[in-house]
Amino acid sequence: MCRWLAYSGTPLLLDTILYKPTHSLIDQSLHSRLGVETTNGDGFGVGWYSEESIATPALFTDVGPAWNNRNLRELADHVRSPLFFAHIRATTGTAVQQTNCHPFRHGRWMWMHNGAIADYHLVRRDLSLLVDPALYADIEGTTDSELMFYLALTFGLDENPPEAVARMVGAVERSGRDHGVEFPLQMTIGVTDGERVWAFRYSSQGTSRSLFYSTRVDTLRKLHPDAAFLREVSDDTRLVVSEPLGDLPGAWNEVPESTYGVIQSGAEELYPFVPEPA
Repeated sequence: MCRWLAYSGTPLLLDTILYKPTHSLIDQSLHSRLGVETTNGDGFGVGWYSEESIATPALFTDVGPAWNNRNLRELADHVRSPLFFAHIRATTGTAVQQTNCHPFRHGRWMWMHNGAIADYHLVRRDLSLLVDPALYADIEGTTDSELMFYLALTFGLDENPPEAVARMVGAVERSGRDHGVEFPLQMTIGVTDGERVWAFRYSSQGTSRSLFYSTRVDTLRKLHPDAAFLREVSDDTRLVVSEPLGDLPGAWNEVPESTYGVIQSGAEELYPFVPEPA
């Protein structure tokens, strides 16, 4: 399927989180350890907010693999941000095209997804009809992931992201089961408004794709006092990743099944995730 990461904290060059880790997202594009596929080469994307404004995030996407993209390598050495999304894609059936590359953007929001709506071709029309007509024209691609984003926007992402995602999942599961699909949805989702990051891990079957979050920086400094890079970032710096970026003991924690987390300045919290019946 896909691999992704979300970074929030001390402004850093994209290179620091995308290329430098031992098991970086670039390495995962060729050698994923926990994904369904070892290789994730069906396009990639990065999104970020400037330090001056969070009104609209910038995006850079391409249909080729991330591991040999010269423009991405060049960009990573010069773009600095306090909040990055990065995604490498392994398609589940929709076309390899630029409008299908994550992250997706609408206004100040960014969204990325790993997983799939099962038998998407059976439910796509029903779900598309649930999207607010004022939003529907903004859908550019053909993926289930982007449609999930616009369903969440329709269901109130601006007001209450966890509730909007719960309503989206409820709609997907209802539609799938109406069409005889036993386990309609598999997902890990990252979504941000430029200030906070929400991360969700859920599947209809209860066996969701992998997702991890980083340990608090102040805790890691005590465990690894000689790690220089830990002195360069603030205590509220956090990463959420599809799979760990390295093997530093104590650095990574698995997000529990059917759980979502919120990362914001000074704190992060985990909560149970329960879909709202459609």
